[in-house]
Parts: sequence; structure tokens; C-alpha cells
Amino acid sequence: MSGTAARLHGQGKVRDIYDVGDERVLLVATDRISAFDVVLPNPIPDKGRVLTGLTLFWLERTTGVVPNHLASADRRDFPEPFRSEPALAGRAMLATKAQVIPVECVVRGYLTGSGLKQYRAEGHVCGVALPEGLVESSRLPAPIFTPTTKAAAGHDLPLTFDETVDLVGRGLAERLREISIALYERGAGIAAERGILLADTKFEFGFADGQLILIDEVLTPDSSRFWPADGHQAGRAQPSFDKQFVRDWLDASGWDHEPPAPDLPSEVVDRTSLKYREAYERVTASPFDHYRHLSGVTSGDDAETDAAALERLRREHA
Repeated sequence: MSGTAARLHGQGKVRDIYDVGDERVLLVATDRISAFDVVLPNPIPDKGRVLTGLTLFWLERTTGVVPNHLASADRRDFPEPFRSEPALAGRAMLATKAQVIPVECVVRGYLTGSGLKQYRAEGHVCGVALPEGLVESSRLPAPIFTPTTKAAAGHDLPLTFDETVDLVGRGLAERLREISIALYERGAGIAAERGILLADTKFEFGFADGQLILIDEVLTPDSSRFWPADGHQAGRAQPSFDKQFVRDWLDASGWDHEPPAPDLPSEVVDRTSLKYREAYERVTASPFDHYRHLSGVTSGDDAETDAAALERLRREHA
């Protein structure tokens, strides 16, 4: 695989995806952060490494539930010029190319977020009936599968199970529901051992060589809500190990959620970076700096330098 064959295949709010040939893609988790579907102007130091490190942690622990797309996270296995780019250390994965299924597979164990809004308005979430009298942060009787559309732009929209069947067929819809709930239960069980509640999460799947596989990020602060178990109390919002701190600051700033987003103060950037690191350390029970060391990270916490290097890669392979 030569560097000249690599090309930027896609760019999401957080990830850059490169087609590197041989049915492989390189997934790069940048330090970009989005809120209210808008990418904010300030990178969050090491955020991409936290997302990648946690995904690797969970992929290793869920292979018994479903195969996944990971080929290697060792930079020495990457094709050039990616192998020689220090900014990619700890934030990139070489993965099997997959035909993506156009459904976000959301599983909820607690009532919050958009699920809470739908429950209050309609008494159900994505067509799943729930008991009366539930409040914010209530634990559900059992985890529920509440898929959404996978929108290329704008907001994902909730799907009932029958609508999911219409999209992908009954057999696949039932398989996605079964695997998603099994993955949630595996993740929730491990998180509980660390004093963490997994409120909800989303998974993505695809097909490679006719096999259904788990793709993209898995059980990270960007795809999940993690709450401290010791302070959980139904009837109110919970503190969380994710970007809720940023959302709260943006709301207090008076921003109308339309681009461009305002610059984040340095103290908000620093505290958000610490929140992501804390999520990694709480979930894995291992120091984040140990992950940085094992991944061959040689830079400090200079998010701007990493961002410039990743932008250069995008330009060179657009």
C-alpha cells in the first residue's frame, strides 16, 4: 500500500476516513468537538486519543458478541505516509472497509435526552411502550432498542422497529436489535464494576465479505452517556463524563446553536479535556498517560500542532 494510493474518503464531525487500498480504511479520530450538530472552533487536547483508546478497550471485550472491523491500531502497520506521522499515534485505526448499514443502533437503559422528550410527549420511545410515571434519569425495566436514521447532514430521526424493518428487512433488523442489546449489556456490566452507569449508547454496523461486523467508535463519551453510579438519583439530570459541560457553557453564552460557534475559553477547553481523560481512566481502570506511552505518543498536549498536521494530511490526500 503506497502513500500515493491513499485518499480522503470522508470527513465527519470528528473523524477523517482515508481509503488506503486492499479493502482497508484508516479511521483518524481528531480532537474536533461538536455540539448541537456544529463543529466548534477549538480542538480538545487528546480527545481523539481518548475515543480511540476506549474503542480499542471495548472492541477487545466484545468480540464474543460480534466481530468488528479492527485490523490494527499499531502505527507501524499503517501505510505511508501515515506510518511516519507522529500526530496519528494513539488516534488512528486501520480497519476493514465495510458496507455501512444506514441505521444508528441506539440502546437505552435509562430515560434521558431525546428519549425522555419523546416519552413525555408520546408515552413511548421509538414505538417501545414504557410504564407510566417515569422521570428524568429513571432506570428502564430492561434496555430498549431505539434506532434512528443515519443522516448525512442535520439531525438523525427516531425510527420505530417496523420502520427499521422497512429500511433493512426483518431478519437484519432483528439481528441488529439482538446484537445491540447484547453489546449494551456487556458494556453496562463492565462499567458497573467501575462504579459507572451506562445510560445509553449507539452502535454502527456494516457488512464485510458478507459478514455483519461492528464498526466505528464503541462505547465512548461521544457515543454514550456515562454517569457516576454513586450519585445517581432519578428525577434530575446526572453529571456525566462527556461533553455536556461544553453544551452547558454554550447555552449559558447565549449562542443560538447556528454556525459559527463561539470560541471556547481556555478553562472550558482544559476542563473538557480532563473530563475525557477521566472517562478513559474510570472505564479502563488504567492511566491515560500509560495508553499514550504504549501508543508511541511523543508530543505534549499541543492540540493545535496535531490539528495542523491532520489538516495537512487532509489537503495532501483530498
